[in-house]
Amino acid sequence: MQRVRSPRREDPRQIAPRVLSWASMIDDDTAGQAIALTELEFVKPHVALMPDAHFGMGSAVGTVIPTVGAIIPAAVGVDIGCGMIAARTKHSANDIEGLDLVGLRDELTRIIPLSPGNYNRDILRDYTVKRLAELEARAETDGVDLSHSPQWREQLGSLGGGNHFIELCLDEQDRVWCFLHSGSRGVGNKIAQKHIRIAQQRCEQAGAHLPYRDSAYLLEGTPEFDGYMTELLWAQAFALANREEMMDRFVDQLALMMGDEREGVEVERINAHHNYTEQVNIDGTTMWLTRKGAINAETGRPGLIPGSMGTRSYVTRGLGNEDAFWSAPHGAGRVLSRRAARKKFTEHDLHERMRGIVYRPGRAWIDEIPDAYKPIDRVMEDARDLVEIVHELRQILNVKGT
Repeated sequence: MQRVRSPRREDPRQIAPRVLSWASMIDDDTAGQAIALTELEFVKPHVALMPDAHFGMGSAVGTVIPTVGAIIPAAVGVDIGCGMIAARTKHSANDIEGLDLVGLRDELTRIIPLSPGNYNRDILRDYTVKRLAELEARAETDGVDLSHSPQWREQLGSLGGGNHFIELCLDEQDRVWCFLHSGSRGVGNKIAQKHIRIAQQRCEQAGAHLPYRDSAYLLEGTPEFDGYMTELLWAQAFALANREEMMDRFVDQLALMMGDEREGVEVERINAHHNYTEQVNIDGTTMWLTRKGAINAETGRPGLIPGSMGTRSYVTRGLGNEDAFWSAPHGAGRVLSRRAARKKFTEHDLHERMRGIVYRPGRAWIDEIPDAYKPIDRVMEDARDLVEIVHELRQILNVKGT
């Protein structure tokens, strides 16, 4: 049983009676979203804002929300199960000296479909077939309605766009890591949108007072709640499998270009969500803990915190901070909207920030320039009582969708 004490008013992290914040950089809109959540009687004992918190749909990204007897679909978000996966390989920087990184970049874009709407044209790999069979069986057994996504099978092993990426990195010991960021793709988005609409309809019918329309919730014990949880958990499973699929393809391609046998290339693997819900027990009460843009940081738990495009990322170990509901940030966190970043920066600015890194140049990625994000060093300093740093990763290759 986990125990969480109520916030103390003198706690410097307390920005409102029931909001604790670990963010040294936070705007009024983001704080306001967290404060508004505490107006909902089923949100208790408090809301925790992570160091990377910024304004988002349903709730601020970087928010940890404990709820009793209800769940807010828009707070979980539309990219259900989005997260990170990392695989440390047996190779070092010396081993890959002379490796054609541009060639690797281009092969990765061939074997992993990039950008929204781009899916696999064929499914031939044994591990792909096995994963699809497992997801199909679970959907059939649990009664998951996938009629809205007839191409969901082709989406497995696809990256998407926005801040999703694939990277080849070196750690502080010059060991080679494969690293990527993605979620449940179009099928997860359709599942989320479906249940967000249902929640809004039910709250409207009940005359519920909501701080925001996206605060609409589903009550535990109702068919609507049960339907959402069934499909949410399936989408979270899809997201985990999607990252595993892409990582297998990534490591396969690296092994091929290194002239290796696939077996033995990979030394360790970490796969973790940062947009999801799980059931927890706090002070004897069974609750739902929604992490929107936050990772599980229970004591000793491995975690992954990426920086922005062109900056460093971190492999971490959780410190089990109970006030933060055993959570930690999921990345750097935006400080500029995509539109503002495109107005402020140029393709040349992006090229300057990406010096020394093989990437896909072009205007399409200006909104992902590191300047649009909080400095990752500051985020990690804010997170010093949430996680400890195990490895520091610097990318030498970056691939993004649009």
